[in-house]
Amino acid sequence: MAKNLFDDFSPVSAKLWKQKIQFELKGADYNDTLIWNSPEDIKVKPFYDKEDFTKKQSVSTKASQFKICQNIFVFDIEKSIEKGLDSINRGAESLRFTIQDDTVDIAKLLGKLPLDKVAIYFHFSFISIDFVKKIDAIAKEKKATIYCNLDPIGQLAKDGNWFVTNDKTNFDTLNTLSKETSSLSIISINSGLYQNAGANMVQQIAYGVAHANEYFNRITAINQPIVFQVSVGTNYFFEIAKLRALRILFNTIAQEYNHNQDCHLLVTPTKRNKTIYDYNVNMLRTTTECMSAILGGADAIANLPYDALYHKDNEFGDRIARNQLLILKEESYFDKVDNPADGSYYVESLTNQLAEKALLLFKDIEANGGFLKQLNEGVIKRKIQESADTEQALFDSGKEPLLGTNKYPNKQDKMKQDLELFPFVKIKPRKTLITPIIEKRLAEKLEQERLLEE
Repeated sequence: MAKNLFDDFSPVSAKLWKQKIQFELKGADYNDTLIWNSPEDIKVKPFYDKEDFTKKQSVSTKASQFKICQNIFVFDIEKSIEKGLDSINRGAESLRFTIQDDTVDIAKLLGKLPLDKVAIYFHFSFISIDFVKKIDAIAKEKKATIYCNLDPIGQLAKDGNWFVTNDKTNFDTLNTLSKETSSLSIISINSGLYQNAGANMVQQIAYGVAHANEYFNRITAINQPIVFQVSVGTNYFFEIAKLRALRILFNTIAQEYNHNQDCHLLVTPTKRNKTIYDYNVNMLRTTTECMSAILGGADAIANLPYDALYHKDNEFGDRIARNQLLILKEESYFDKVDNPADGSYYVESLTNQLAEKALLLFKDIEANGGFLKQLNEGVIKRKIQESADTEQALFDSGKEPLLGTNKYPNKQDKMKQDLELFPFVKIKPRKTLITPIIEKRLAEKLEQERLLEE
């Protein structure tokens, strides 16, 4: 019988480790030197052991089964079909189409795609019962997996107005669709909006779940998975824990409504920390963000091209973004292990703390009238803005660095002639029901100043 080599060593407690660290600090204070406080008010220690493993969460993260998703904006149907087929041939396993109006010939768009092999996501700039019914008929006929990602509350939060519908409210439309379509997942939560606007992770989780809770309260029958469209940043281990905590908290709330479908996480790297100067660093950022998404249990990942801020869609940017995921999946063994974060004392501790803090915030939202009420009253926007302002101050002071932008910038780097898109917040005065939540990147002000100096 093989001898267990660990039997030769005496166990070492956390107390002994801490005493050893304190000795090596040569008088410096342990708490001041090695413990830092996250924006979520989580105190991060220099080491974790089994004493921190107080509660193992039951969360299934099938990292080996994540799908590579390709974003396609539908303007010309023939070109969109061509791009979809080409993307599949080059490694994409799902497609997300952005459609602006209901004049698109949806049967033609989907007719030539291998719907038995790839999942389809839709992002609509409108809501239409007839249009979604056409998609449902195709899904039934082809036995396709299709997610329509309808999110009226997300539309209100981002745009300031509801979708324009013939029905009295967007919820009437959703109730009609939930009864009359059986082959589609129709409901989505755009929680990426909160991340890109500057919300901390506890807010992102709590707002996302409270957002979903509004649909549970208003839609009589939700029989398909709810899609969470999530954005992740570069706080590597925290982002892993965030996705796990989101899944745990959603399942806890869903059980109260006898909803037995696990949430479906469609994850994209954030735009908040991306830059137009030294733009190649964006590839490094999106790589670690995609790694967090995989290990955190994303069902599908749509990577962000490194030049998405300032270039129109292009073959090179899309290919690089897709290949980043292919390398992670096929060459980095990320497709070999499920639940890879299980047993990590650090990640388990972060997961528990994020879930507990988000649950408290969720309960507070519900006690004060619910998410939609607080959204209409401007409470949600104000709370996100407070978090965003705190993070912006850290960036402006250099305490939150972005390499190539506020840390080690290349002053010879010129971008004015390379901008195909306007990479900053667009001001569009118009009448809205509420003040919308605005997505804003950390580097915008600094970049605008540099562009004026070119």
